[in-house]
Amino acid sequence: MLHPQARALLDFIERSGLPPTHTLPPVEARAFYRERRAFTQPAAPEVSTVRDLQAEGPHGAIPLRLFRPRGAAAEAILPVLVYYHGGGWVIGDLDTHDVLCRELANMAGCAIVAVDYRMAPEHRFPIAVDDCLAATYWVQRNAVALGVDATRLAVGGDSAGGNLAAVVAIAARDAGDLPLGFQLLIYPATDARRGASSHHTNGQGYLLTSDTISYFHEHYIADPAQDLDWRASPLLHADLSRLPPAFVLTAGYDPLRDEGLMYSQRLSEAGNRATHVCFERQIHGFITMGKVLDEANAAVSICAAELRRVLGA
Repeated sequence: MLHPQARALLDFIERSGLPPTHTLPPVEARAFYRERRAFTQPAAPEVSTVRDLQAEGPHGAIPLRLFRPRGAAAEAILPVLVYYHGGGWVIGDLDTHDVLCRELANMAGCAIVAVDYRMAPEHRFPIAVDDCLAATYWVQRNAVALGVDATRLAVGGDSAGGNLAAVVAIAARDAGDLPLGFQLLIYPATDARRGASSHHTNGQGYLLTSDTISYFHEHYIADPAQDLDWRASPLLHADLSRLPPAFVLTAGYDPLRDEGLMYSQRLSEAGNRATHVCFERQIHGFITMGKVLDEANAAVSICAAELRRVLGA
């Protein structure tokens, strides 16, 4: 059963005649996503510090935003979550996920570094992966200046950002010089082939549609053969062992629901600590909608509690 608040939100969107994302050019879709967030997102909570920074990467400078939680002493060395925003690798930015990062920082008692990675179609796969990996290394190397503990370093993200977090975790394991303590995967995209049953059962009528998923995919992936690259489809990696503990959150009415479930199952089968929680009555994107969806606030609290528990904040 769809949550009544989610049903009311979907009905409102339909009555309002808001254009679906896939009908807009990317530049307009980004602006629309940024501008409409105030309708569903809570007010931004106060934190002790917000700093805009830049990391150097293989494709140039990468904008970052550092959040330190409310009440944190200036000299405190905090665990840190490097966060990659959602938006199908096409839309979203530091501002669209500013509230969520503030909430996680305050509730988890850790620092958050949000990454404004390059987006498609201007920058196609795997440039977003390159940016996110470079930004995470940058946080590790600059931990002292940032007031964070490089030995308590986590990655996380929602949707496309969850995909990027999973990919960074695998790349970091393979490199052997970027130890990570946790991965927070919020309704992650894990299989670019898009064949799981939830893509069919939830592909229309629940905000994120099959049309919009195809729109994002076609902008991000230049060659269909890239669907089989583990950096696009971490679910397809042959070896998912020896990865950091994972918390995977999904939504029952999300086309990506089964991808998150399957990924958490494969992580567990490979011997990792992986916990999966599904908000059965919710839709894709719900965690940023705490102004209109009560369960969004519960989801943020659960994610923050897992961060605090694993990183020892």
